[in-house]
Formats: sequence, C-alpha cells, structure tokens
Amino acid sequence: MEFETIIGLEVHAQMLTNTKIFCNCSTKFGGAPNSHTCPVCLGMPGVLPVLNKKVVEYAMMMALATDCTINPSNSFARKNYFYPDLPKGYQISQYAYPLAEHGYVWVETNGKQKKIGITRIHMEEDAGKLIHDENNPSSYVDLNRTGVPLIEIVGEPDIRSPEEAAEYLKRLHEILVYLEICDGNMEEGSFRCDANVSIRPVGQKEFGTRTELKNMNSFRNVQRALEYEIKRQQYLVENGQQILQETRLWDDAQGVTNSMRSKEEAHDYRYFPDPDLVKIIVDDEWISKIREALPELPTAKRERFIKEYQIPAYDAGVLTADKALALYYEDVVRLCNKPKQASNWVMGDVLRFLNEEKRDIRQCPITAGSLAEMINLIEEGTISGKMAKDIIGDMYQTGRAPQDIIREKGLVQITDESELAKTIAAII
Repeated sequence: MEFETIIGLEVHAQMLTNTKIFCNCSTKFGGAPNSHTCPVCLGMPGVLPVLNKKVVEYAMMMALATDCTINPSNSFARKNYFYPDLPKGYQISQYAYPLAEHGYVWVETNGKQKKIGITRIHMEEDAGKLIHDENNPSSYVDLNRTGVPLIEIVGEPDIRSPEEAAEYLKRLHEILVYLEICDGNMEEGSFRCDANVSIRPVGQKEFGTRTELKNMNSFRNVQRALEYEIKRQQYLVENGQQILQETRLWDDAQGVTNSMRSKEEAHDYRYFPDPDLVKIIVDDEWISKIREALPELPTAKRERFIKEYQIPAYDAGVLTADKALALYYEDVVRLCNKPKQASNWVMGDVLRFLNEEKRDIRQCPITAGSLAEMINLIEEGTISGKMAKDIIGDMYQTGRAPQDIIREKGLVQITDESELAKTIAAII
C-alpha cells in the first residue's frame, strides 16, 4: 500500500523584547533560577496584567511579512491546564480571535516551488521550565521564562515530506531573524517547533490519526524525527495495528520517538476570554506604519542579488540565508565592484574558515574592506589568485590587511616584462 504523509507545524518564536508580555520582568536568558519573576508572572492573587505594546507590533511585523490578514479586533483567552511550570493554572493566549490569519510562505525542494499556508499567528506567554536531576528523584521549577512573549505560527497541513518541513522552518526562521524580532536560537528555545504528522492511503481524502512530536531542537532533528515517525506509522498500519492520537518526544540519542501522553483537543483546555485584558484594536494607520518599517525580506533580497549582481540563484540563496552575511557581502561588493569574485571568496574561503571554528560572519576577523582590497589587488595583477589563497589564510588568523602581509612576505607579483627581464638578469 502506498501512503501520503500529512504534516502541519506549530512554531513558537520568542520575541526580542526587553521585558515580558504582561509585566516588567527581564526576558534575558539565564540568570539565577526564579530571579526574573514578580507577582504578575508568578500568578499571585490580585495582580493584573498589562500588555507590552512592542509584542503586538512585532507580531504584526511577522504577520505582514508572511502575507497574513491582520484582524482589526483581536483578544486574549485563558488556556486552562495544570502543569508544575504554569503557576497561574492557565496560560494567556489567543484562540477565537487571533491577531492574524490566512498567510503563507514559499519553499523550494527538488527544484520545485510550493506554497505552504499559515492558518494563524497569535500572541501568548511562555511557561516556565522543569529541571531534572538524574541523581535526585525531585524535579525543580525555574519560572524565569514564565511570561516571556511568544508568537505561535500555526501552519496548514500542506507539508508532504520531512524535507518540505525543514525548508518551511528555515524560511520562517530567516524571516524572523531578518525582522530582528527573534534571535532564532533553537538551543535556548527561542525558536521551537511541534509537528503534527499522520499518514493516509494515496487517494483518500480523510486525514489519518495524527501524533504530535516535541523536543526537536534543530532543523535536522525535525527532519529525522518526522522520517522516523512516518516509518513507525506505516509499520503499524501495514501490520494491522492502531495509531494512537498522542504526543511523542523525539530522542535524539536513540533516533526514535517515545510516547509522552495522550493528545489533547482544544475543548480540553476550556478556553474563555481573559477578563483582565481588553480587546486589541488594530486600525489601518497602525498597520501602514508597521508595513513601512519592514526591512527587505529574504526572498526579495535573493531576487535582487540575482538581478543586480548577476550571480547564480544558488549563490544568492547562500548569501541571503543569514542577514549579517548578506550585509557583509554587499559591503565587499560596494568596495570592489566585483560581485561574482566577492561571492566566490565569501562562499569559499571565508565561510570555510568560519565553519571550521563554528563561528558566524559577525565574528569574522577579515573585514569587508580587507577582503575587497584583496580582490582589487588580484584584479590589478598585483598578486595572483594562488598567492591570495595564502594571504587570506593569514588575514583570517591575524586580522591584518592584505597589503601588510604582502609587504612582509614580499609576495608582489611582477607583471611588467622589462622589470621581469631585469630580475632574471640579476639572478643569472
């Protein structure tokens, strides 16, 4: 029997605000346990939440960047459930009236473009964190993260493969980082993803029983977890066994998913409007103001690089995957006016050096000015491409300018024939 895979992703992105969504506590990662807390985020009796306007504006930026429709009136709801890291006994989220709906992003796999729908984008507060000690039967609760602002991006079940899922996540990650509203750090939980996955016989319209996957902290782990879960579900169906609707945790070390709990439905959370928070009214003027402040987004930048710099689509994709890398490349081009040569050196030696030391372009010892200077020296014939390979290694190790290294090592290439003849005669 041939199966079709149905995948829908729920992405949580932490907003880069200085304070939490409903109080003035710091959102800074780390710190002593329970040190970034107050009566509001601890859920003490009698306290009232006050909405952080910056969270709304950041959420609107993401909504506009993904072509969502922003609802003119939206509101918060209480999502009721019990867990040790949720001190109030409910989470303030959005349900019936989210901030934005009906958006999309484009992804490319195997050379084909596909539109992946976004059901909704809504705001909510994060929960705390449980800390487990292998040498102690007790678990500890750190509530520093409680009340940290999140947006949840709920995707349509349009994804049909683990590869598409990984590409979709990368596109969302790029947009969030380009907007500078999320740092995208998956290891610290700033950008995290839950996946709903099911299978059905090819041609069947009804969805199969879905499972939810959690605990995936990298694009690669999302892809691996989905690959395993699809095979697990296919095995169960082919052997006449039932797929349970449940939440499963990805075990990276073992490469398997393990059952965590039965999967809840929306009615299990008993959503109702939060009586302590008023409706958010978003008018056209506010939307226009946010739209005007949007930076150039990854897709537009890629298209511009291809057209303006006449570089291949692959090069443009690599150079724009990281906003800081794109800025670095453009600085080099501005100083040397050699787009393809700049692309070759940035994508080649510069990225190789950085990857070997697990650094990013912000930590690169070679300034854009130095790299542009080296490219100009090659074009002028002062040094050869082979010499440049040695020089750029020195530039990375020392941070020095290419001219200094050339003078020190006497690497100037002689191209004038009369000068070359004099040198040969002197040697003979």
